Amino acid sequence: MAKEFVWYGMTWDKVEKLSMEDFMRYIPARQRRTLKHGLSDVEKKLLKEVTANKPNIKTHCRDMVILPVFAGKQVKVHSGKEFVNVMIEKDMIGHRLGEFVMTRTKVAHSAPGIGATRSSSSMSVK
Repeated sequence: MAKEFVWYGMTWDKVEKLSMEDFMRYIPARQRRTLKHGLSDVEKKLLKEVTANKPNIKTHCRDMVILPVFAGKQVKVHSGKEFVNVMIEKDMIGHRLGEFVMTRTKVAHSAPGIGATRSSSSMSVK
């Protein structure tokens, strides 16, 4: 039996019906202040695309607060190099899009080059 989703003591049906003001009461202060100042033009455009159920939504707006409308949608968020698919789940609401796309990768160094150590400096290049 699947566990029922509960967010701050509310079922998902109740969360979906929350107005923006009611939703802002439950999210952390930083996100609440961002929404209180209003959405930017880029954020409004993204919200409009998500509510219109457009496929293949791409955005550079990593600081957008995830609203209940976003749940179940797939958005491609820019990581600084490429767009990464993010499947937005119910647990992600109240967070920001950029939290789920890593911008730094693991550095993998190869073997040291010629001249990097004392013994390799006398080796021939050929």
